[in-house]
Amino acid sequence: MRLNNMRFVGTLIAAITIMFAVAAQTNAQMSMTGSWTLEVSTDQGVTMPELTLVQEGMKLTGHYSSDALGENDITGTVDGRTVTISFEADLQGQSAPVIYKGTLDDEGVWSGTLDIAGGLLGGTFTAKKK
Repeated sequence: MRLNNMRFVGTLIAAITIMFAVAAQTNAQMSMTGSWTLEVSTDQGVTMPELTLVQEGMKLTGHYSSDALGENDITGTVDGRTVTISFEADLQGQSAPVIYKGTLDDEGVWSGTLDIAGGLLGGTFTAKKK
């Protein structure tokens, strides 16, 4: 009986170790740090903004650059595979919140939705690391 308990505990420890190793590898593969090219589709057309991100834990910081929304510093979060960034854009002299929210897939492609000025303009995006 004692030998069976020891085998069970040994098997359990091995399984937990493997789980943590897989989780650590998955998290390492899901890093958002780097330069990204986005393809954004709205009713106004398609744009190709650029984004540079630095991930520290669940926190994101970086810089966004596009012809439509200008140059902006961003903040954001990573929660599992869900990634959200936001910034304040200058739209004809008015400050407007911009929020990108999407999911990172197994190939490292981030895609989702875009909300500008609380629903004034919306769209979809796909982003790939350079």
